[in-house]
Amino acid sequence: MGLIRILLLLAAMLPWGPALGGDGSDVEVIDPYLELHTGPGRGYPVFHIAERGEHVRILKRRTDWFLVRTADGKEGWVPLAQIAATAGESGPPPVAGPGREEFAGRRWEAGVLGGDLEGGRATTLHLGYYLTPGLIAEVSATQSLGQFSTHYLAGLDLVSQPFPDWRFSPYFAVGAGVIRTDPRATLVRAPDRTDGSARVAVGLRTWLGRRFVLRLDYRDHLVFTSRDDNQELQQWQAGIAFFF
Repeated sequence: MGLIRILLLLAAMLPWGPALGGDGSDVEVIDPYLELHTGPGRGYPVFHIAERGEHVRILKRRTDWFLVRTADGKEGWVPLAQIAATAGESGPPPVAGPGREEFAGRRWEAGVLGGDLEGGRATTLHLGYYLTPGLIAEVSATQSLGQFSTHYLAGLDLVSQPFPDWRFSPYFAVGAGVIRTDPRATLVRAPDRTDGSARVAVGLRTWLGRRFVLRLDYRDHLVFTSRDDNQELQQWQAGIAFFF
């Protein structure tokens, strides 16, 4: 439950407001003025103001910011709240959830997966950064509650996604990390262990709509124990992620 609470806290910190399609349409400023920023964020300074009654053209969007061009050719970024207070020939511009453009241009992905790790109930929290559209650096933490022991895993993976623009996009990964094993109370108390591990994974991502992605994942862990033989753990999981 602790991992799920962390995920929900992260989700609450993100801008979940609706996004507007940047279709090259002209809109009229309804508010007293429209502030144009030099970049897509509050930290970028305002360099120009379009006044009420002026028309601007929406060129494209990036998350909840929109690049617009004024009648005299000035281009700047405007937040969603101000774009929503404009109107086209047939009324306010259409508002829709994030589309394929945002999905293809995503930079971060975070989510939670649930499944099975060697018969134990496993929960995984992950956070990934898109180095390129087809290459992702991902950190993850897993807790698995088994009949005889509890496993805690943490690691870093390099994920290759050969077809990032596909709605159903396969991927594979290699990574390394550490695993801690805490045996459950028994008549003979076994010592806790912390070992290094390596792993490979294959999986499938599919875009559900808005900012949500469904993930299916299989991982094969090789645990480098201090005993004569290493240990192999198999993990199956599925879950929901969101991108931003």
